[in-house]
Amino acid sequence: MKAVVVHQFGGPEELKYEEIADPVMNPDDVLIKIYATSVNPVDWKIRKGDRKSAGKFPMILGRDVSGVIEQVGSQVTDFQPGDEVYANPDISRPGSYAEYIAVRASEIALKPATIGHESAAAIPLAGLTAWQGIFDHGQLRSGQKILIHGAAGGVGNMAVQLAKWKGAYVIGTASGENAAFVKSLGADEVIDYKNEDFSEKLTDLDVVFDTIGGEVQMKSLKVLRPGGILVSTVGIKDEEALKAKGLRGTQYMAHPSASQLQQLADLVDAGKIKPVVFRIFSLKEIEEADRLSEEGHSRGKIVLMVYPSRTQEEIEEFLINFPTFF
Repeated sequence: MKAVVVHQFGGPEELKYEEIADPVMNPDDVLIKIYATSVNPVDWKIRKGDRKSAGKFPMILGRDVSGVIEQVGSQVTDFQPGDEVYANPDISRPGSYAEYIAVRASEIALKPATIGHESAAAIPLAGLTAWQGIFDHGQLRSGQKILIHGAAGGVGNMAVQLAKWKGAYVIGTASGENAAFVKSLGADEVIDYKNEDFSEKLTDLDVVFDTIGGEVQMKSLKVLRPGGILVSTVGIKDEEALKAKGLRGTQYMAHPSASQLQQLADLVDAGKIKPVVFRIFSLKEIEEADRLSEEGHSRGKIVLMVYPSRTQEEIEEFLINFPTFF
């Protein structure tokens, strides 16, 4: 099969599109023919060598899958060939920048029925990161106030939608050019981080969802109420500062969850949330897609089409008919 393989740490040029052996299946696996995957920051961080513990060379990156089951292992009873599924596979196994992938059946769910693979591939890692961050770790409830940093990004836009669905009062930080977009996702307020200091405008919040860290995280301590929760995907910078202010803080990395993927699919099919696709590339164009992701200014997710390949005209038509705003 064709796959994008990394043989050594380095720049985007280390992403090699080449022929490799088909995946080896375990009895509890399903073999998925990948129709689409997407690019996440964790992918280029591993490629650069920032996450050296993620695997051994040669490695295949990619943490999102949307496709069709080709084969099931001898222990699999809940799925069958032909099922359209999506997944966030275990990061310790070969990833989804490939034509096929073997995934534990316990990590997959039926993809949302109302959207195509291009859209479904934008959900798994971003959706699970948002869900686990604001619900499992942030314990967000209806009527509470939450601040979401990076609200226009892949994880941030899902967090805004999920928090609004939960019944929270949602505030997002974004650039001024993305303010209308974040509002369209359901945010009650949007703060232009380039021209406004959120720490001078906000107070008494229940949860801060932090995907940025650094100074932004430290300023976030000022806007939380006593007992409020700081949830971070990038680590807690100063535990003592949290304790001194009577705050709770938690850092985490999203883990695969078939049940949460199913809940996300149900919300998509019910029209409550929607994946946002920023750009679409073919798998062969991974280097360009990777560079764009690392720039950090995408609105939503960068998707890679694997099968069937689409012409540039078909991709442009999809994006035109897939409105950014709700």
